[in-house]
Amino acid sequence: MNSETAPPEHNPQPVSSPNRTSAFAMCFSCTPRGARLARRLAGQQFDAWGVPYDCDTHHVLTLIVAELAANAVRHGRVPGRDFHLALTCDATTVRIEVTDTRTEGVPVAAAPTGLHDAGRGLLLVEHLADRWDWHPRPGGPGKTVWAEYVLPTGGGPAAAPTRPSSAAVSASTPCRTATAGRRIDAAVT
Repeated sequence: MNSETAPPEHNPQPVSSPNRTSAFAMCFSCTPRGARLARRLAGQQFDAWGVPYDCDTHHVLTLIVAELAANAVRHGRVPGRDFHLALTCDATTVRIEVTDTRTEGVPVAAAPTGLHDAGRGLLLVEHLADRWDWHPRPGGPGKTVWAEYVLPTGGGPAAAPTRPSSAAVSASTPCRTATAGRRIDAAVT
């Protein structure tokens, strides 16, 4: 997100679905601790909805929540104001919404420059989510950034990933996994 530009007239309100069967919503302090708590509670909620902790879908959904919450804390913080996390799930899609109260700045997934540690969050969201966008916060100042993830194979949770035993993996062994058509590369440490 770039806090130096004023938000243009942008209103891609998502199409609401009457099939939403499960929902979770909560406000969190606009601090790193609040972002961490949002990620942890979202992970618990995904598990309660039948997306178990040790599967690729859970990891992807939790990463999307972590990135959107971190962006709300870093770029959407207004002193004394919280950010809001809303999760909805139906048979095929999980929707993640993070709302902050900062009006200036537009979320943009831009290529990072150089070797900086920041600037890749929305690129991750764009790569992992099936759809994402933002819209002005209804009923007040700020914006809502949302992402939707289509659950693999008819909505059932993905199978737990197969992992090599820790004895057979060196510290730099690359692991590759496919998550709903997306490839994620990581090093096992």
